[in-house]
Parts: sequence; C-alpha cells; structure tokens
Amino acid sequence: MDAFTQEMQERLLAERDELLKKLNSEEDNFRQEALSASGRDSSDLASDDAAYRKMEALNAMDAKRLKAIESALKRIADGKYGFCLQCGKKIPEGRLRAIPSAVLCIDCKTENERLGR
Repeated sequence: MDAFTQEMQERLLAERDELLKKLNSEEDNFRQEALSASGRDSSDLASDDAAYRKMEALNAMDAKRLKAIESALKRIADGKYGFCLQCGKKIPEGRLRAIPSAVLCIDCKTENERLGR
C-alpha cells in the first residue's frame, strides 16, 4: 500500500470511529429522553417529536456516510481504492483528499449530476 492510500485509510478509520461514537451517543440520549417522556404535556411531546424526526434524518445521513466509509475501506483492502467505479480511471488525489470515500472521478460525477442521477 502506498503512502497516500495509507494516509486515506487512517483518515477513513478516524472518521468511522468518530461517526460511531456520535451515533452511539445520540442513541443513548434518545433512550434517556424516551424514559423521561412520561408526565409531559402534549405540546412538549409534539416538540420532542419534531426533535426526534430531525435527529432521525441526521442519523440517516450519518448512516449513509458510514456506509460510504466502509465501502472505501473495503476498496482499500481489495486494492481498488482511488479508481472511478464508472469509467475505471484514477481519481485525482485532490478529490480523494477532499472526499476520501469518493467513488467517481470528477468527470463521471459531473455527468451523473447533469443526468440527474
């Protein structure tokens, strides 16, 4: 494994660990809130419901990000990291530094966005 790929692997592992800590912390907070919900009036519960929905949406985004990180780590293990999954060309290091879990080169990403994918 070259130095750049090693650097990206370390970065991805750190991001994964941070995300897992965040998700576990939010899960603990959710449990505590749910246990303390009894005895609240309907306006408190409605406010809590909105907060839970927001937290659920954020957790879904974090879960998607976690899946992308896991996929990138698998590509590193398989020796396929840094290559566009669509055209097979090498993804520039600058793009991978900005988005270590990137799966498409800039050209393919731009084309997909143009086509609404």
